[in-house]
Amino acid sequence: MLCAKLDFILIDKNFPLVSNYAIQSDVSGDHDGIGIEILEENEILLEIFRDDTKKTRGVTLYKKDLPLDLIEQSIQLFKKEIPWNFIEYDEQST
Repeated sequence: MLCAKLDFILIDKNFPLVSNYAIQSDVSGDHDGIGIEILEENEILLEIFRDDTKKTRGVTLYKKDLPLDLIEQSIQLFKKEIPWNFIEYDEQST
């Protein structure tokens, strides 16, 4: 689960199965990156996260048996909202 506070919830009519979502950053623990949380009635269904430290992108499911179409639309939304390239950190500043 992403650690930043939810300040607002977004809706995109181009992704009808995604009822609402939030863009969040997380710089705690061994995480450092940005992602989206897919929500339904204030419950997080899944998150898709780009970790700039590990140079990875991943999906975490918080609810079982989610429809594949929802997951596919969520990935498309992630690609639309979150820059694909990783942030490159200066080796001396980390």
